Amino acid sequence: MKKTCIALILFFSSTALFAQNYAAPDYGFRLGLTAHPTFGWLKPEKGKGDGLSLGFSYGLLGDFNFAENYSFSTGLTVTTINGKSTEIDPPFYHNGSTNNTGTAYNLKYKLQYLELPFTVKLRTSKIGDISWYGQFGLSNDFNIGAKQDVEVGGRSLVSDQNINDQTKFYRAGLILGAGGEFDLDNRSSITAGLTYNNGFTNIVKDSGRNVRSHYIGINFGVFF
Repeated sequence: MKKTCIALILFFSSTALFAQNYAAPDYGFRLGLTAHPTFGWLKPEKGKGDGLSLGFSYGLLGDFNFAENYSFSTGLTVTTINGKSTEIDPPFYHNGSTNNTGTAYNLKYKLQYLELPFTVKLRTSKIGDISWYGQFGLSNDFNIGAKQDVEVGGRSLVSDQNINDQTKFYRAGLILGAGGEFDLDNRSSITAGLTYNNGFTNIVKDSGRNVRSHYIGINFGVFF
């Protein structure tokens, strides 16, 4: 896990260095910080999701501007994607029994990822001090922590159960976003917007189960 984190950080740093030294017209590289809430939910194939769960995301933002109003936008964030579901006889808690008892388990997933998005950002020209943007791309998420709470019939079965061995290491998602940027001065700006992250890979390892996680982020950031 440490090797993966180091490799991602080196990739991000080397990409920034490449962008700054590339011989094409200099439209600028911008580095920023972000911290914002996420609202996650689950879609199990055998069961149902149970509302929104609050999470959090924080880390770095980076925009590599390859044209006046276009940029390759990435980042490196620690993102929590929480969610609740009701599933019938999940194998890990059903003692591996082959008997289908039809018991409903209320599960809360508490998943933490190192997130590396690859997106294209399209901006409008500035209207006063504000420019508006739309964003589209791929989310690459690497699991760095997974826990779970479980209830059966209103009774707590486990709390903060470690489920790293039952959760897949990689999660991919489709990113759709929109928002605005407000200039503070010639170099700095504040950004705010919404991001919809639609997970399209299974997050659990159990054979015969398919659970996908999604979230909406209310984005806040500062570019320097």
